[in-house]
Amino acid sequence: MQYQAPANDLRFLLFDVLGVDKLHELEKYADATPDLISAVIDEAGKLAAEVIQPTNQIGDRQGCQYNPETHEVTTPEGFREAYTKFVEGGWTALDAPLQYGGQGLPHTLKFVVDEMVCSTNLSLGMYPGLTHGAISALYAHGSDELKDTYLEKLITGQWTGTMCLTEPQCGTDLGLIRTRATPNDDGSYAIEGTKIWITGGEHDLVDNIVHLVLAKLPGAPNTTKGISLFVVPKVLPDSGERNPAFCGGLEHKMGIKGSATCVMNFEGAKGWLVGEPNDGMRAMFTMMNEARLMVGMQGLGLAEMAYQESLGFARERLQSRSLSGPKNPDGPADPIIVHPDVRRMLMRQKVLNEGMRALALFAGHKLDLSVAHGDESVRESADDLVQLLTPVVKSFLTDEGFNNANTGLQVLGGSGFTTDWPLEQLVRDGRIARIYEGTNGIQAMDLVGRKLSLKGGQLVRTLFAELTGYLKENPQAPHREELKGAIKSLESATMWIASNAPKDPEQAGAAATPYLRLMALTVIAYLWSRMAGVAQAQLDAGEGNKPLLEGKLVSARFYFEKLLPEIQWLQQDIESGKESLMAFEDDHWSA
Repeated sequence: MQYQAPANDLRFLLFDVLGVDKLHELEKYADATPDLISAVIDEAGKLAAEVIQPTNQIGDRQGCQYNPETHEVTTPEGFREAYTKFVEGGWTALDAPLQYGGQGLPHTLKFVVDEMVCSTNLSLGMYPGLTHGAISALYAHGSDELKDTYLEKLITGQWTGTMCLTEPQCGTDLGLIRTRATPNDDGSYAIEGTKIWITGGEHDLVDNIVHLVLAKLPGAPNTTKGISLFVVPKVLPDSGERNPAFCGGLEHKMGIKGSATCVMNFEGAKGWLVGEPNDGMRAMFTMMNEARLMVGMQGLGLAEMAYQESLGFARERLQSRSLSGPKNPDGPADPIIVHPDVRRMLMRQKVLNEGMRALALFAGHKLDLSVAHGDESVRESADDLVQLLTPVVKSFLTDEGFNNANTGLQVLGGSGFTTDWPLEQLVRDGRIARIYEGTNGIQAMDLVGRKLSLKGGQLVRTLFAELTGYLKENPQAPHREELKGAIKSLESATMWIASNAPKDPEQAGAAATPYLRLMALTVIAYLWSRMAGVAQAQLDAGEGNKPLLEGKLVSARFYFEKLLPEIQWLQQDIESGKESLMAFEDDHWSA
């Protein structure tokens, strides 16, 4: 089926719930008027459905092809044409800085476009997606000369970028990297080493690829404090010469087969230092944090496509009769959407998707406020929430994105297990999102081990102020008592970690994953209460899209009755501590 952009839900969230349409009142985002935001939603939805989606299945079946003699990679049929249209439409430049050819629009709009692209072809979306992280790192940390050389062509999509971090012997523990950077006489560096799992390391969409490479200078400490960041182009901009940065092969993957995931060999390739020596981790986190938010949108995009496919199938597939009597009396059976168990699956998909979209756009709106609001205290509070919620957005949206695709496969039954239907590809494509850019377990450890204590606990205090402030200001808030209980559970779990983790770090490790999920469910509960409140007010006033608004009220009730109660066992999981988790001795595992 053809993708339908969730335009009505997006407008409801952006305009009626979050107030993103008011960003044009800030000087930085003066051009982001409600009319422009609506145009972005409509045009991005059209591009996704008409240009990007047709390349998805063929990309999965053909995959990328590697030529070992030339070290070149050919992308699947139609990818280059679709990418060209994406570039010509200005989509790569949407939220990039104006002085380097960008449009300077809010980050929230990029989140919207990211979801649509990932719904329709996650593999294709990876190429401009990772480029954006390279743009942000160079803009934040690069010299004026590097910015002038690279940013405009990256922003306008003439060139693409990569993040070259992982090596065969190390993934998350980047202190173990072996790639070396030796100074040249001309101020550049000779980069020697091998990187693996490099998205877009080599392809035929553009003529030049700009690699951002982590490496160590001579004499640098063998820890993360000895890492520097270098920009290493495939083709040297001044001379047009081929830089010895070659693809050594493609990874053989279960999904995202249209995305070129490369082994990259740097054989004395010329590179230039980004930022200060041995300060590469700071620049790397600029790329990584942005990539984590983007990966969260990948999870949401796949979940939305899975829901649309599931819903379409459930409305047409005839099987058995409704338990309450025939609903299709003139046919041989009823559509399976009448059956409670099928409805449970569809409702879970729909309600979580809309909650996850609210969470992502809430974070995106705070990101925009953190860089554009005139009040320093507003900027700081918004930045607190962005930092705190980045691992939550990445993990929860990719966990549930995969779960929702898997649920969609179940709705289709045996059809879902075949390649004749798109669900099995969505399941395979979505599985990686829980792993790359830091596994979800590492995201949880970042939340518990670093974010909770950052700035003396200020980040989490800002979140609780947001949640409790809403209840104080809205004494008649929908589902108030359930939300109040969720906040209390999150507060209790937070205090338990604060009391136990300093004495025993393994307690934090054991609590991390359930704590992240508890925080996600609680923040989404807050957003569902807000959505239900707005929907009810518009219905009372006789305004808005009545089916959408009535659906919001039912969906909120489903969330609070059927999904939020999970917080009870999450709290129990956290506060029961590490004992049963860590009690096994070595000989217990295979006894």
